[in-house]
Amino acid sequence: MAGKPRILHSSKDMIWSLVPLLIICAVVAIASGNCSVGLTGQASDDQTPSFDVTHALAADARDLPFPIRRPATPEGWKPNSGSTQEVGGTRVSTVGWITDVGAYVQLSQTDATEDDLVGHLGDGAALGAGTKQVGGRDWVVYTTEDGKKFWITDLGDVRIAVLSRGPDDAMATIATAVLGQAPLTSR
Repeated sequence: MAGKPRILHSSKDMIWSLVPLLIICAVVAIASGNCSVGLTGQASDDQTPSFDVTHALAADARDLPFPIRRPATPEGWKPNSGSTQEVGGTRVSTVGWITDVGAYVQLSQTDATEDDLVGHLGDGAALGAGTKQVGGRDWVVYTTEDGKKFWITDLGDVRIAVLSRGPDDAMATIATAVLGQAPLTSR
């Protein structure tokens, strides 16, 4: 039986020949367990390995010359990142979480000046946007053109910053939680 002459083949014929191949590839990928759809938008959908915030902040408390606090986080928040970076001649301890609604929230603690911390968090382009009362403290609010916002409070021996592109209530949760904790022991 002869098929259509080659000149009569169109892009529609090519698409119909690829459909069964794509279905087979999808079945193999799903059956192997190497993919997930993640349609709920929750932190549990994230396939990024979890970060050990408890040990990271304990190590920072031992190594850094300023007090470090470890906030309690709500159920469903997934710790996903942490670092210690040089800022203004000192260092900043940073950890981050994915909230239960999929927003990223970051906590930074340092003895650098507020100006140095603003330059670090705002990539040199942050604007002051007033103050906010959270957890019994005044926080200076900053925003950037790309939608990032962060709050900074000064506890005397340490500056604490909370950063997010997500909702303010997630930032307020971390801000309140960190202020409610005593500093970790340094040794």
